[in-house]
Amino acid sequence: MRLTVSTTVSVAGVTLQLEDRGSGRPLLFLHAGEGLAPERPWLDLLARRCRVIAPWHPGYGTSELPAWLNSVDDLAYLYLDLAAQLDLKDAVLVGACFGGWIAAEMAVRDPRRFGRLALVDPLGIKLGGVHDRDIADMHGMARADYLKLAWANPAKGAVDYTAMAETEIAAQVRGRDAFALFGWKPYMHNPRLKRWLHRIDLPTLLLWGEADGIVTPSYGAGWRDAIPGARLEVIAGAGHFPHWEQPERFVEALGAFVAGNR
Repeated sequence: MRLTVSTTVSVAGVTLQLEDRGSGRPLLFLHAGEGLAPERPWLDLLARRCRVIAPWHPGYGTSELPAWLNSVDDLAYLYLDLAAQLDLKDAVLVGACFGGWIAAEMAVRDPRRFGRLALVDPLGIKLGGVHDRDIADMHGMARADYLKLAWANPAKGAVDYTAMAETEIAAQVRGRDAFALFGWKPYMHNPRLKRWLHRIDLPTLLLWGEADGIVTPSYGAGWRDAIPGARLEVIAGAGHFPHWEQPERFVEALGAFVAGNR
C-alpha cells in the first residue's frame, strides 16, 4: 500500500513540489488556478480509488518558477517530461480549470502515456467572437463577485485571511502571480488550441459544475463538440470547482470513468 507522500522532484531542471497518494492505476492531476488544496477532502477520496500524482504548478507551493518558464506550452512539455520520468503507463490525465487547459495542450501533443482524459471546467479555448467573453475576468472583479460566479454556495469558497499565517498569504499571492503570468494575454486561452482538439484520441470526459459562472456549461458543450467522442457530465450543486464543492459526486463520476463504467 502506497503511503501519502509530499516530496520534490526535478524535471527539466525545474524543482516541483509533488503530492503522491494512494495506489493502483496512476492518475496525473493538474490543479486549478486557485491552487491544489490537498487539505480538502477530494484528494484523499480520489486516492482511495487510484494513485494520485499531483504536482504543484511552477510558482505554487514550493515549486520553482524559473524566468524562462512563462507559457502554458512550457507547462505542457514540463508535465509530459514528468510523465516520462515517472514512467507512467496507461495513466489517467485529469486537469481542473487552468490545469484542464494544460492537460488539453498535453493531449494534442503526445498522449502515449495516457489511457483516458478528464477535463474539469477547463479554461483554454475561445468559442465566441472577438468581443464575446467566454471566460469571466477573474482578476478584474471584486472577490465577492468572483465567489458568486465560481461557487454554487459562495460561503464554501470564503477564506479568512486574517486567520492565515503570513507565509500562507505569501504563497497564495505567489500562486496568483503565476496564474496571471501564464494566462494573462491572451486572457486564459490559446487562440490556436480549439483548432487542434480533434487530435485528441483518448476517451474523454468533461465534468462541469452546473452553476459555474466562470466558464458556463455551454462553454463545456463547445469543448465536447470539439473533441471526438467526448462526453459532458454536469455536477449539480457545484460551480467552477466541483472537486472541492461536491467532492463525493466528483470522485464518483471520475472514478466510474477511470474504471470504464461510464
